[in-house]
Amino acid sequence: MPTQDYDRAMTVRSRARTRALEDTCAIARSLGVLADPWSFLIIRETLFGRRTFAEFRDSLGIATDVLTDRLGVLVEHGVLQKVPYRAPQQRTRWAYEPTPAGHDLNIVLAALQQWGAAHLPRNELTVVPTSAQSGHPLRVAFVDTEGRSVSQGDAQFSSTARSDIEADPDRRSS
Repeated sequence: MPTQDYDRAMTVRSRARTRALEDTCAIARSLGVLADPWSFLIIRETLFGRRTFAEFRDSLGIATDVLTDRLGVLVEHGVLQKVPYRAPQQRTRWAYEPTPAGHDLNIVLAALQQWGAAHLPRNELTVVPTSAQSGHPLRVAFVDTEGRSVSQGDAQFSSTARSDIEADPDRRSS
């Protein structure tokens, strides 16, 4: 892609990202940060213990300029944090560690994995979320404030004022 076309595409994406981050909808704001598949794949790689630029680049086959951009956005919005590390007889470099906000995306990735396994199945080895204690597979589900599972057919999205969420601690995860 010629430089001029690339610059134009980045400007359009930047404006779209800015608009999304200013939206009243939390889903739109989330997509302002996690706007592309690479962001989700980078976060997935952190679940496998990968932390360095080279590890992300090598495991994903991502272009270095795209990886630099995505890591910058994830750091800027508090999903990852940069921490210095130094390999023996090497200069200090940066590793990328998930923040609490980054760890909270585990459930989003698990929901995407669950959806893909159900609707885009493959007869190959796959990765599934499992309990660290029992080793049993886990499933993402809607749960009410009393801890009861709610069927997907009974779940709905409702508009509410921020003050209503803040008054009810059980609704803060919305």
